[in-house]
Amino acid sequence: MTPITTTAALAEFCNGLKGQPFIAVDTEFMRETTYWPKLCLIQVASPVSDAVIDPLAEGLDLEPLLELMRDETLLKVFHAARQDVEIFNNLKAMPTPLFDTQVAGMAAGFGEQIAYDALVRQMLKIEIDKSSRFTDWARRPLTDAQLAYALADVTHLARLFPVLRDRLEESGRLAWVEEEMKALSDPAAYDVDPEKAWRRLRPRKTQAKYLAVFKSVSAWRERTAQQRDQPRGRILKDEAIDELATQAPTSLEGLNTLRGVPKGFGGSKFGPDLIAAIKAALADPEGYAPVVDKPGPPPPPSAGAVVELLKVLLKARAEEAGVASKLIATVSDLEKIAADDEADTPALQGWRREAFGSDALKIKRGELALVLDGVKVRVVEVRRTPRPA
Repeated sequence: MTPITTTAALAEFCNGLKGQPFIAVDTEFMRETTYWPKLCLIQVASPVSDAVIDPLAEGLDLEPLLELMRDETLLKVFHAARQDVEIFNNLKAMPTPLFDTQVAGMAAGFGEQIAYDALVRQMLKIEIDKSSRFTDWARRPLTDAQLAYALADVTHLARLFPVLRDRLEESGRLAWVEEEMKALSDPAAYDVDPEKAWRRLRPRKTQAKYLAVFKSVSAWRERTAQQRDQPRGRILKDEAIDELATQAPTSLEGLNTLRGVPKGFGGSKFGPDLIAAIKAALADPEGYAPVVDKPGPPPPPSAGAVVELLKVLLKARAEEAGVASKLIATVSDLEKIAADDEADTPALQGWRREAFGSDALKIKRGELALVLDGVKVRVVEVRRTPRPA
């Protein structure tokens, strides 16, 4: 098997894909020791053709493929799309529109985060050969067996997608996954602006000084990781950011007294830059500190019991609908509903409200009850006996 290694061959292949209803796409990449994923292989299949593309080939320009990724008339099909989408977004080619068969599998009743091989096995009755699963995709040359393994990921996906889409359409659930697909192709989900890095962490305090240092240290780590192309954790662990924000050291000696900071960090090449970032935040903490939502009033004592009740209801409704419960609501959603009937949560909007949210509110009002029928939980309406006059 010969992968595409020239721009001319790639352009010819991509021209043949124009006008197709969809293409199935997968990537192989390495990022264990880097910040940026190193793209090693791209596999593409349509109803009429397929190919493996070698992005590491000298002189290869990926632009013909990137144009297809940007083509809004061509549907791009992935499985567990997030990391693949991140790669194309980094290449300025957000793949829109897209369809994620893992998300669709949750709506079709295949459980939460179903693996690709399991979905292929259940829907196509094909057992995938995993012998090349742990290939070093950056090494060249790749064997025919390795290339065939990689290509099979998209040839099976191109067969699986129409079957899964039709199944969802017949059950009236195709629209259910559209919201999730839009979220996957939202550039904001892949924003790596260092000044926004603090958002992926959980600040524990709301004081301006703490938040300013928390944001500044998070930005410093993100910027340093990007510039050095190293994982964030190799620069500084998440837990160290909270300790630095709490203690706010302004000297190299102060850095070395912190438990979360690696031994000798103050004397390393990182130390002076980190101290400078902390001092910059402390120069104007009120102006630099991010705005965070302050915690609301404590939940009522009964909130914990209500959440547990809602978990049982969610499981029952998800089983009845044949949908993964995670697609309907998360534990965070349940906690918000338990505390507030008007909570701003997806579980109380759109199809999720119809499938679960409305009943969640009825449970809270005592209008529904959960009854154990053998080994199955049933949801029953509570009939209120009118009080005598």
